[in-house]
Amino acid sequence: MAHNPRVTPLPIIAIVGRPNVGKSTLFNRIVGRRTAIVEDRARTTRDRIYGDADWNGRRFIVVDTGGLEIHPGDPIEEKVQEQARLAIGEADLIVFVVDSIVGPTPADLEAADLLRTAKAPVLVAANKSDNDKRELEAAEFYSLGWEETYAISAAHGRGVADLLDAIVWALPPESDAEIARKKRVAEADEWARDMAAGRLSHILDGDSDAIEMAAEGGSDLPLAFEDEEQSVSIALVGRPNVGKSSLLNALLGEDRAIVSDIPGTTRDAIDTHLTWGRSDIVLIDTAGIKRPGKVAGGQAAERYSTLRALKAIERADVAILVIDAFEGLTAQDAHVAGFVAEEGRGLVLALNKWDLLAEKTDRTFDEFVDSMRAEVPFLDFAPFVSISAKTGQRVGRVLELAVDVWGERRKRISTPELNRVIGAATLRQAPPAGKLGPPKIFYATQVAVAPPTFVFFARHASQVHFSYKRFLENQLRAEFGFDGTPLRLFFRERASGRSAGPGGRGRGGHGPSGARVARTDSSAPRPSPTVRSVRAGTSASKRSPGGKRNPQR
Repeated sequence: MAHNPRVTPLPIIAIVGRPNVGKSTLFNRIVGRRTAIVEDRARTTRDRIYGDADWNGRRFIVVDTGGLEIHPGDPIEEKVQEQARLAIGEADLIVFVVDSIVGPTPADLEAADLLRTAKAPVLVAANKSDNDKRELEAAEFYSLGWEETYAISAAHGRGVADLLDAIVWALPPESDAEIARKKRVAEADEWARDMAAGRLSHILDGDSDAIEMAAEGGSDLPLAFEDEEQSVSIALVGRPNVGKSSLLNALLGEDRAIVSDIPGTTRDAIDTHLTWGRSDIVLIDTAGIKRPGKVAGGQAAERYSTLRALKAIERADVAILVIDAFEGLTAQDAHVAGFVAEEGRGLVLALNKWDLLAEKTDRTFDEFVDSMRAEVPFLDFAPFVSISAKTGQRVGRVLELAVDVWGERRKRISTPELNRVIGAATLRQAPPAGKLGPPKIFYATQVAVAPPTFVFFARHASQVHFSYKRFLENQLRAEFGFDGTPLRLFFRERASGRSAGPGGRGRGGHGPSGARVARTDSSAPRPSPTVRSVRAGTSASKRSPGGKRNPQR
């Protein structure tokens, strides 16, 4: 089972206080982006939200929390208090936020009594001190007993720099790991300056054909390979109340996110670091993605929650779509999956609540998967796995599949190997003729990863039918796998000239400048008016040596 140690040895700053004093606004101000949802309504924040920040060369982690209340009187808010107290317990420094407009309240006094028992030092931030008058009025918070009291305005940035200076001064000494990291950064900066000054030269290491094709390709193609030296970012997505937060807690082995039977419990996109084998993983728990009509008519927090969930997909490498196995695949599930595929992210389909299905046989899972693939054939590339987040059944397998898909997204195929497969495929089945005659594919090359992207140079490239593009994609998957990841196929016009077939190396006969590029994202006709997606022809489930699908049970 996975464990969740602190991945980076950075000090933790917890922002706490009663509801609606501006904790999330201060959090966003310190981390420099709108990570936490901010609304002029109490109890908007529920889970702990973590963000990285630095000030004057010192890095630290900031934690936003729900409002401290001694007697909340609500089941969900009781769990919010548990999350806030966990943040206080793990913090190296606490920022106690109060409201200078209202002044000290009984709730502030109760929160202060709680914080006096904390092991970490406390700084008081009197927020909403937007002018000199309120700054003077903030002095009454010295009555709480802490000398380190700062008048700030998180919304406008007034006084925040002084607070950050005090935070950095009060932090424990830097760890050896952080000192070593700073040294590496300084060396990298020195290398960059030498490179810019011309004292060093670039060293190209890669497939010469790919480099040549990239140079020919133009600015309309994604021609650069991505750097693989990064953590694996995995988003847990799906409809409300399908068990995303339960799955996160099961993977971490702790109550990281609040779990409730009430839909819409999770609001923010919550990033959590996890060490899995030799992989550094960032798990992103998201709010349930509702239908557009329900989002438009809901509260502002719900609209922001859905937007954050979609943004989480955009910044993730792989999305785990959690499906309620008891309810089956819904139109909204297909809509979310289509968005994941359209964004070029890897995809794993997790059938949660599998333990609730009665009278299961050894054929139940296969029948379930076959039925879903028949309903949404454009998800044929994604692997399925049945789980129970409540009991922990096969939750580790979900993460294992997601990491495998992350690797498949970064798979690189050499140009000679790629053209061997494409050459055999075109000999076996030639492209059907279009209005201008039969297209002819000369050669292909991979120009990017994450997602794998291929450029096919052809005559009459715009006439290549989408069914033939599907055929070529199926051949690539059958030969090289690419399990769980969409593929991008581009078709570029090129006259025959001295070019050889797909197995050869064409060197001449470029088409005219400004020739049109026929592009496909391997898209067939849309499966529904609301779903734009990347279709695939073969399953990304684990294949047996004979080539048959062997989905993960």
